[in-house]
Amino acid sequence: MSIYTKFGDKGKTSLYGGKTVSKASLRVEAYGTIDELNSFLGVVISDLRDKKLRLRLTSIQNDLFEIGSAVSSIAKNKDTKLSDFLTSRVQSFEQEIDALSKKLPVLENFILPSGSKSGSKLHFARTLARRAERRVVALSEKESVNKDILIYLNRLSDLLFVYARLVNKKEKKKEVIWRSR
Repeated sequence: MSIYTKFGDKGKTSLYGGKTVSKASLRVEAYGTIDELNSFLGVVISDLRDKKLRLRLTSIQNDLFEIGSAVSSIAKNKDTKLSDFLTSRVQSFEQEIDALSKKLPVLENFILPSGSKSGSKLHFARTLARRAERRVVALSEKESVNKDILIYLNRLSDLLFVYARLVNKKEKKKEVIWRSR
């Protein structure tokens, strides 16, 4: 099987289910942004020293592959198995956020997205998760999307923020407080 088909050379692609759409469609934009996030998490993982965190992020990459597949499908997004899975993952994220937050200084101000290379990359990954969420919201306003995907992406961005702070703390990088003028 060839990696190229030449089908997309005219700005069209096929969704899972066979429908042909513009590569500029909301659905393609949404699952493409999820793919960007997934790929960038691979970049983050490549630099991380923390084995446990690498494994967690790899697990999240697998989730994002499932989510991207669901978003790329034109089928009605009523997959209860996926919804149950995402609900479980969101609960896991919330428990992890709460547990890890106890190990971090309480935030009394906004912080700038910076720190170590890995911490900064995690901050950037957080912004990609937010962008993916916005793209899926835009799609959901026009077409059917599993609402649990939105919740997952929202909570994932929160988790990535906590991971960025945690990595910076472990690497002894001080958080930079935002200073207004």
